[in-house]
Amino acid sequence: MRVCIIYDCLYPYTVGGAERWYRKLAERLVAEGHDVTYVTLRQWDRGTHPDIDPRVRVVAVGARMALYARGGRRRILPPLVFGFGVLAHLLRHGRDYDVVHTCSFPYFSLLAAAPLQPRFGYRLIVDWWEVWSDSYWRDYLGRFGGAVGLLVQRRCVRAAQHAFCFSRLHAGRLAAEGMDPPPTLLQGAYTGTLEVAAGNGADPLVVFAGRLIPEKRAVAIAPAVELAASSVPGLRGIIFGAGPQRPAVLASIAALERPELMSAPGFVPGAEVESALRRALAMVLPSRREGYGMIVIEAAAYGTPSIVVSGSDNAAVELIEDGVNGVKTSSADPVDVAAAIIRIYEAGPALRERTRDWFARNAMRLSLEGSLETILASYAPDSARR
Repeated sequence: MRVCIIYDCLYPYTVGGAERWYRKLAERLVAEGHDVTYVTLRQWDRGTHPDIDPRVRVVAVGARMALYARGGRRRILPPLVFGFGVLAHLLRHGRDYDVVHTCSFPYFSLLAAAPLQPRFGYRLIVDWWEVWSDSYWRDYLGRFGGAVGLLVQRRCVRAAQHAFCFSRLHAGRLAAEGMDPPPTLLQGAYTGTLEVAAGNGADPLVVFAGRLIPEKRAVAIAPAVELAASSVPGLRGIIFGAGPQRPAVLASIAALERPELMSAPGFVPGAEVESALRRALAMVLPSRREGYGMIVIEAAAYGTPSIVVSGSDNAAVELIEDGVNGVKTSSADPVDVAAAIIRIYEAGPALRERTRDWFARNAMRLSLEGSLETILASYAPDSARR
């Protein structure tokens, strides 16, 4: 089958759950014998081949450019450039594909691919990692910009497509927007190992790993660690990641009475993050907004429980069974996060065993391997699926 995957980022040049998903999906499909083209923006040095299985044909339809503004929001120019690039590519090569599989965000690539379906006859598969609420659009872009963003999102919802969602939260939002047919809930986005790590004790260490943007609320971690340190002997914290909130994170550490409790080394190799997760007491993710929360599963593979914050835009809470593989808090207030850290410490090795057991029971369901059959079924022509 001839498959075109469309996403404006490519792992490891941009790091995130969706980036890993699309790279692994492309590599898994070529391993199954499918012909795969990955359409993206160029993020690697000109004249070099991107770091991906060489059987995956990578097509850059736009030049390298910064995706985020200084404040952490997505810039508008790269999605527009990417959308026009996707349109031009499909006008030339649309007949070369049986399937076009795209991320809904940043929308303009979907708006380019959707109207060309009848002309070229490919099936359009769309992954909806998130569906933003009216209030979140206003918070993100202001009253006018948010209204425009909401209209664009709704136009994308109404495009003819086979839609996948990775959480009940966002599947419900698509259904509420009137998507017809309704989306398929595809929970398997995890791309790591399915084997449970051997049992190991935990160091008094709290780990955060992610892009340092306002929605992640990493600034709450340092004061929470200092509060919890009075009850957890030897407690330390590490904040991995880069982004526009890094100065604020460093300032939150400098403001501690004991700044030596925290470190923020920035962007580091994946092996260093994995090593920290393996020995950590807890992974803390105080995000306001998560489309999935893959790091919760990655931490659980090592028996490390997670702390997440309940909220209307946070789908990561769906991955937590409170007291089984982590703790849900009611807010990102350092007092609440500190209480969750202490709760995990007091639960001891038994919680780590429950976390490993949770991973063993759910890893296949939450993995790309567990989703592949459903994905391939969606690729088949209507007559074959009937």
